[in-house]
Amino acid sequence: MELFGTAGIRGPVRTEVTPSLALTLGRAAAADGSDFVVGRDGRETGPAIVSALEAGLLSGGADVVRLGAVPTPALAYASRDRRGIMVTASHNPPADNGLKFFLDGTEYDRNAEREIESRVESGRSPVGWDRWGTTTRSDVLEAYRDAVVGYVRDEIGECEGLRVAVDCGNGTASLVTPQVLRELGATVTTLNASIDGHFPGRGSKPTGETLGDLRAFVADGPFDLGLGHDGDGDRIVVIDAEGDVVHEDTVLAIVARHYTEASDAADPVVVSTPNASGRIDEQVESAGGRVERVRLGGLNEGMRDVKGASDGTSTIVFAAEPWKHVHPRFGPWIDATVSAGIVSALTADRGLIDLRAPVRERPYRKVSVDCPDQKKSAVMSALESRLPEAFPEADIETEYGIRLTFPDGAWTLVRPSGTEPYIRIYAESEAVDELVESVVEVVEDSNGNAA
Repeated sequence: MELFGTAGIRGPVRTEVTPSLALTLGRAAAADGSDFVVGRDGRETGPAIVSALEAGLLSGGADVVRLGAVPTPALAYASRDRRGIMVTASHNPPADNGLKFFLDGTEYDRNAEREIESRVESGRSPVGWDRWGTTTRSDVLEAYRDAVVGYVRDEIGECEGLRVAVDCGNGTASLVTPQVLRELGATVTTLNASIDGHFPGRGSKPTGETLGDLRAFVADGPFDLGLGHDGDGDRIVVIDAEGDVVHEDTVLAIVARHYTEASDAADPVVVSTPNASGRIDEQVESAGGRVERVRLGGLNEGMRDVKGASDGTSTIVFAAEPWKHVHPRFGPWIDATVSAGIVSALTADRGLIDLRAPVRERPYRKVSVDCPDQKKSAVMSALESRLPEAFPEADIETEYGIRLTFPDGAWTLVRPSGTEPYIRIYAESEAVDELVESVVEVVEDSNGNAA
């Protein structure tokens, strides 16, 4: 049984992430510990899924602390020294919901997820009636907001004079990001800052298209910066003063460079994923650090396994995949409100134009090639030899897909989608269209010849 994807469990509430499943998952998770915090995003189905989840936890013998509607980073913050479950489908459509599991601020790793799946498959009965758990309520938002403000002030400083527009996407970031930035001294104007599970303002996934209103608003107004969030507040998109989207890898490179420069560690490390740009490596290395790549969706596992991290000879100063950032000194979870504070404070201090100036932004493309799930393994096996043959000048890495890095710094990554019937191709090059065309040709040929 496979319930977990790359970011918890997600799916339609009528057929997949049902109250029945939530009840079963709660009872299975209760075997892990006796104390859980539970939160949800603003989806219409959230209260029912939470109620079912809570019934499972309580009947499994665990105590529950209800947090109500909160962003996922606030739930992770509240899960320190205990366990937590967030009911959210992140940026998925309104008809979906999902669950993310945390231990001490860290998302469950694969082993912990597989253990939950095993318990669900085998089934678990309620514990004895006199061992059922109890429920209390708590408000974590004020403590979380104060912690973020204090962290950003300590890391960089205030945002005095900064004019920023924040599109919260009718999600739970409405409860934290505008308040944090105002406390830091910014002048904040909000869009879609009322929580609504129908996401009437725009699609929950923040993209250049869905953020069209924010982009126009920033371009027409007296703003230095625009910020967009998803439904549960763990993604961030940055808009410049002209209303253009700042590429997610450029944002990552800017923040990674800051943390590397600010660190006094002997070996500062930034953890990222294979689909992230080489501009990150360039900025981190120029600041005296290095980049380690881990599987997509595996930032926490990668942070744990980076060479030198466990014995203290290396220090992980930042970890990120596009749109999602972990700030280790604040906590081990993905946190877009902290990112909003850091990016805003850096912009107030130096200006976004100057921050971007050192970053070499090559053209970037991402395409998908149709490939049935049952053929993915054979296709990827064939590509391990065929891609090096087609591009003999490239250095090859095969730990997380197949990544080819060329002498001029251009690169391409080929990997199977974990959720859809595609082979994904990512590429960054001054001649990106030609590179993508060549890679697609090799992938399609391998796909056609695979058994």
